[in-house]
Amino acid sequence: MSATLSEQTKAVFEQARNGQLKAGALIPAYSEQDSYLDTFNPYDNSVIGRIYRGDSDTVQAAVSAGRDCFNEGSWSNMEPGERKAVLQRWIALMSDAADELAALDCVDAGKPITECLETDIPETLNTFSWYAEASDKLFGKVAPSAPDTLALITKEAAGVVGAVLPWNFPAQMFAWKVAPALAVGNSVVVKPAEQTSLSAYRMVQLAHEAGVPAGALTMVTGLGEETGQPLGLHNDVDVVSFTGSTEVGRLFLTYSAQSNLKRIVLECGGKSPQVIFDDVYSLEDIVDDVLAAAFWNMGENCSCGSRLLVHHSRKDELLELLKTKLADWKVGDPTDPATMIGPMVERVHFDKVVSHLAGAKSDGALLVHGGATPELGAGMFVEPTIFDGVTPSMALFREEVFGPILAITTFDSEEEAIALANDTHYGLAASLYTADVRRAHRVSRAIRAGTVSVNCFSEGSMATPFGGYKLSGFGGQDNGMEAFEQYLETKTTWYAN
Repeated sequence: MSATLSEQTKAVFEQARNGQLKAGALIPAYSEQDSYLDTFNPYDNSVIGRIYRGDSDTVQAAVSAGRDCFNEGSWSNMEPGERKAVLQRWIALMSDAADELAALDCVDAGKPITECLETDIPETLNTFSWYAEASDKLFGKVAPSAPDTLALITKEAAGVVGAVLPWNFPAQMFAWKVAPALAVGNSVVVKPAEQTSLSAYRMVQLAHEAGVPAGALTMVTGLGEETGQPLGLHNDVDVVSFTGSTEVGRLFLTYSAQSNLKRIVLECGGKSPQVIFDDVYSLEDIVDDVLAAAFWNMGENCSCGSRLLVHHSRKDELLELLKTKLADWKVGDPTDPATMIGPMVERVHFDKVVSHLAGAKSDGALLVHGGATPELGAGMFVEPTIFDGVTPSMALFREEVFGPILAITTFDSEEEAIALANDTHYGLAASLYTADVRRAHRVSRAIRAGTVSVNCFSEGSMATPFGGYKLSGFGGQDNGMEAFEQYLETKTTWYAN
């Protein structure tokens, strides 16, 4: 794959080289102070700009603006078709700025520019389009009742929603949360990850330009403990939707208990299995899917298929195909359209991923491909790595790495494959490969995961909900019509003659 860079994209890269990119708090009548955080390019650790360092006062201003807007009704009481029209104007502006948004995510998160241009931003726009179109098609119900009564069951916007975003898919996760919450009339306060705030800032600017009231969509930037925590503890926030680590997800549940028992929606990672049976039609036909599941976005993906469970009779053949195909995966500067593996997002995360390399070797796993940390840029690269002989007792089998490391474990029977697939505290996604349709039904039903892909790697589409079992999820799901539910309240109204 190789994208052609537009002048819009090149302009962002030039601004990044000159340290001119900036993201601030977007709150009505809010006056910025002089507290900022540098924001870095993960490739060379250069300062590409700065973000405003918000605090509890910033959060208070954003929530107050959201509540005032919600109560005043300029967005919450807007006729659904009119809200859709505003969202469609916003989508048009984002489409015009698509190459700019892709470049911002590239330099901010270290994501390969071709993926940003060809996958992330198109999917971001598709998400907004899908929810804009669906927003005026949510119907209430009339309940059976006596002839002299009428019982209506209706949906209403929850109020003020906090959207706390991860750093791995900055624009796309913004869309997954903001689009459904905003489309049904909520006021939304966005808190992007401090490592990757730039595309969110630009999208909020474009939203206001399109006609979304300033109070209906606000944004706070800064450290999690200084902005995310006050958002979670705020008594006037009705819903918080969070994607990120299980550790921080637990904190948001605590914040809810300590405040107003706000609804919490969590998507908290995974340790997803890829299960390959001996009766698979052709290993050559599936190898690209297996690699994408394991190494797409440098493995910085919550649904990453980081555990490869393969029937012992097919392992050697598959391993040779994987190693051959990986020769085409270029590691390097994410602004190069040919690059497929960029750097880890920051030094702390790089060190964590590298510790798994050392830990796997110490535990007795066999390094069969990769394992190096190339001295490119600032040295935060981990090349695609494969370990064989990984057993369930090893940390590499059990812990989420969030990096480009694949663990291979063999099995002998269908029952053993299912047991290995379910031997995890997570349950976000899984893939299985088999030519037996009956086995496909049995195994897909037996695997405890929110999304199961058969003979492919997929997270589904906007029409299907995305969320997990066990430690992978809590309180709701992104995508699909189901995503609307977490941002709505249900009301029953009785009428009597």
